[in-house]
Amino acid sequence: MENTKLDKNKILLGLSGGVDSTAAALLLKEKGFEVTGYYFDVLGTNEQGKKDAQAVADQLGIELICEDVSAEFSEKVIGNFCSEYLRGRTPNPCVVCNPWIKFRRLIETADRLGIYYIATGHYCRISYDETTGAYYVRRAANERKDQSYMLYRLGQDVLSRVIFPLGEFGDKEEIRDIAREKSLQNAEKKDSQEICFIDPTDNYVEYIKRLGFDTEPGKFVDKEGKELGEHKGILNYTIGQRKGLGIAIGKPAFVTKMDIDTNQITIGDNEDLFSPYVSAGGVFFTYGTAADWDGKQILAKVRYAAQPSEAVLNVDGKKIMLTFKEPQRAATPGQSLVIYSDDRVIGGGFIE
Repeated sequence: MENTKLDKNKILLGLSGGVDSTAAALLLKEKGFEVTGYYFDVLGTNEQGKKDAQAVADQLGIELICEDVSAEFSEKVIGNFCSEYLRGRTPNPCVVCNPWIKFRRLIETADRLGIYYIATGHYCRISYDETTGAYYVRRAANERKDQSYMLYRLGQDVLSRVIFPLGEFGDKEEIRDIAREKSLQNAEKKDSQEICFIDPTDNYVEYIKRLGFDTEPGKFVDKEGKELGEHKGILNYTIGQRKGLGIAIGKPAFVTKMDIDTNQITIGDNEDLFSPYVSAGGVFFTYGTAADWDGKQILAKVRYAAQPSEAVLNVDGKKIMLTFKEPQRAATPGQSLVIYSDDRVIGGGFIE
């Protein structure tokens, strides 16, 4: 039930100090909202990030709230990130952070401040279906920047209150122009790296090892189980990897499977990476339920950078199985399988 005590003229915006969230703030102010910025310090030590966000807030003339979320972030996001890699899976930390940290903190803080709406600088859209009474995320007008894939685990409690000001913009330069017109200091600031808690000059393997985790060496095998050589530990590899294997078999070799139980990595041809079948667990639907879509033709993405592809969805107990019209390459355990109906996100799960 809607809380009538919350002010709908006010909005709490996730403000990173980057150009996207800055442009979002300007657009919201133009629409008449009283904007408050909210900065998440996911590491608890990012003083430069705080300074950048505060400088932007000062230029915008808005209040900024800075919050240290590092303890919870370490437990829920970094902990999951490390454990998934140690299990031979390839996680996407944003998919975990968005429902558990970012948007939950925005909602909780907005409630505390008496603010109804929340916002971020994500490239996606939000719509309301009068027939079902449900809100749903839609793909952005800018398909190259579309971030709807990252938001499939947000529930109606968030979707009913969130605004995405950048969703209708077709070109990133339009966003930079908004900042340039106001002579904002971050108008030319580069986009942030994909994994916010790992330095762009670093890599995930070394990062995880510095935290004290590692995996034991084991055997490379072919699809018949014949030993081909020794690998350095499952942590060092991911499905579809070709470079850096440290093994020569006389032709291009790709990681096609990793078995944590036997500590074996299967090597094969590029063709071995393709399959029309992709299953997922940890299923979450924001629009309807898995049963509502059982047997239906939908669109789905097996990774963030993929194009949505046609598939038929079938429910298999607590899991879903998708049969794609065109075989998908390197559907990687741990990544998200995100499902769409036209341009609307209806749910997804973690690839198995």
